[in-house]
Amino acid sequence: MATANPHFPKLMEPLDLGFTTLRNRVLMGSMHTGLEEQDDGIERMAAFFSERARGGVGLIVTGGFGPNAEGATHPMTKLLKNDEDALKHKTITDAVHKEDGKICMQILHTGRYAFNPNSVAPSAVQAPINPYVPNELDEDGIEKQINDIVQMAAYAQVGGYDGVEIMGSEGYFINQFLARRTNHRDDRWGGEYENRMRLAVEVVRRTRERVGENFIIIYRLSMLDLVEGGSTYEEVLELGKAIEKAGATIINTGIGWHEARIPTIVTKVPRAAFTWVTAKFRDALNIPVITSNRINTPEVAEEVLGRGDADMVSMARPFLADAFFVEKAEQGRSDEINTCIGCNQACLDHVFVGKMTSCLVNPRACHETELIISSSEQHKKLAVIGAGPAGLAFAVTAAERGHKVTLFDSASEIGGQFNIAKLIPGKEEFYETIRYFNKQIELNNIEVLLNTRVTAEDLNQADFDEVIIATGIKPRTPEIAGIEHAKVLNYLDVLKHKKTVGKKVAVIGAGGIGFDVCEYLTHEGESKSQNIEAFMKSWGVDMTLKARGGIEGVEAQVSPSPREVYLLQRKEKKVGADLGKTSGWIHRMELKHKGVNMMPGCVYQKIDDEGLHVSVGGKDVILDVDNVIICAGQEPLRELEEGLDKPYHLIGGADIAAELDAKRAIDQGTRLAAEI
Repeated sequence: MATANPHFPKLMEPLDLGFTTLRNRVLMGSMHTGLEEQDDGIERMAAFFSERARGGVGLIVTGGFGPNAEGATHPMTKLLKNDEDALKHKTITDAVHKEDGKICMQILHTGRYAFNPNSVAPSAVQAPINPYVPNELDEDGIEKQINDIVQMAAYAQVGGYDGVEIMGSEGYFINQFLARRTNHRDDRWGGEYENRMRLAVEVVRRTRERVGENFIIIYRLSMLDLVEGGSTYEEVLELGKAIEKAGATIINTGIGWHEARIPTIVTKVPRAAFTWVTAKFRDALNIPVITSNRINTPEVAEEVLGRGDADMVSMARPFLADAFFVEKAEQGRSDEINTCIGCNQACLDHVFVGKMTSCLVNPRACHETELIISSSEQHKKLAVIGAGPAGLAFAVTAAERGHKVTLFDSASEIGGQFNIAKLIPGKEEFYETIRYFNKQIELNNIEVLLNTRVTAEDLNQADFDEVIIATGIKPRTPEIAGIEHAKVLNYLDVLKHKKTVGKKVAVIGAGGIGFDVCEYLTHEGESKSQNIEAFMKSWGVDMTLKARGGIEGVEAQVSPSPREVYLLQRKEKKVGADLGKTSGWIHRMELKHKGVNMMPGCVYQKIDDEGLHVSVGGKDVILDVDNVIICAGQEPLRELEEGLDKPYHLIGGADIAAELDAKRAIDQGTRLAAEI
């Protein structure tokens, strides 16, 4: 009998599936990355997945592959049309198997979510997130969809996959048949729940019949729809038992439809926020059950398994952040893990606008074949000025390549703007990023000189070969009459220097920083991102699972704001329109819940003892506020350029300061270090 891992015994315990054994309890969950559509996508997916297999993942699930043109995510999706197409995937599966990993293909029929005028669904009910109305399927059409899904599983087998995951949750095609919200049929595929669940059961039964016994079938079960007209707990349990009987190997947890108005995976969501849902179903099912959503450290995963919430833990984005997550945990090096912060900025936000997925904290994710970090042939002495996101990313990567790096910062700690971000309720994960860089500095023997201001003359006299200027930004001061008034503060005064803020506040500038400041000012006490029960109450989620869909008839319980806040912007468009594609709506809803008055189209006239004078829609208004907080953009800090005789590079905010952008800063720093 194998000895239990001394660090994470539950997480590293093998899972016997009867015909095969998984080396641990870690599933790399499905993510659509954009690699699927690339001309060299097969080779790039092979590199991406094999690196994660080498890093120790027990079982990998690919991004979703559509079973046919009408069910794929969009018309450009590449399809598997024959065995020849399927055999090309051997490049991926062989690469994973070479690293002792196992991999399943996800079969994703998007139904009415397909960005496609030819999309199909149980009923012609348009999704609120899609401009197209789906075509209602007839009996023959339903049979075609089932057969195409089953055929896709057969192609996966030809391609060398160890199994498939059948996507039955998140509001996709199969889920659409299950819920009255989207299934208005009155034939044998609609009406009573026994009929509505027929398609899901038939898909699993026929797939098992086609692929045989020794092939993994994961069924992604929507355990909590989080939409009105969704399924009840009793219905989901009935389906889970039927899916088990139909031949599924494992049941994975799905939480929330894509159109649900409750956050499920962003950084505001507490860690492991929904494992209690899986736990309720695990007790009644006999096959292994996987839990998911916002599990991003091995400590959290071990705790989830230890209390019996699930048999496996699914983590998707954490493997964008760190391919060697499992290996580091297994070896007792969890403090070296580059933790996923749940920001969505380079993963989901990219996918939903048709860009290639990557990761804010790890720009190599999905770019393994082009962004190569190798030992440098010529080792240089490098000075990095500024220990913010750009400077840290450069320093660590350059040191890994063998360069001798000295990192300077005028502050008393590393992190730069991350030290501001971590103070915002719901953004506590930035503590993890700072912890990661501190550890990497230690491992790579980087000399760090804090509380140190350097001049061009200092650098000219030192023996550095090149200088990297990552000095960041300073807040921009807009030209408004009375901007020097005592009422006026900037965001650093509030967040960093903790200056007293009154009970009535106007925030000028509704970009990311303006929203962060409003979040900070409207909260008091413990952050909901640190308390699962408080989070669920604030969004109106029923933790007893008595409400249909988990939300019907449940009122959100929002704690009142300690301040009256106005959030103003010059632009006429909706306040917050430029925030992240998949997270912006959450920030807007949070502030709406707190009673923040969002005012677009403002012309700022003056600030005086009466308050802030603005014109909105041609009407003059005086906001009688105690403070006016300026969040009106940034300017680069570039003083070092003047008089510097050595070769130098500008990165991060020192290069471009249009808006605080850690994603660009870390990417730029990493790429420069890979080339220097």
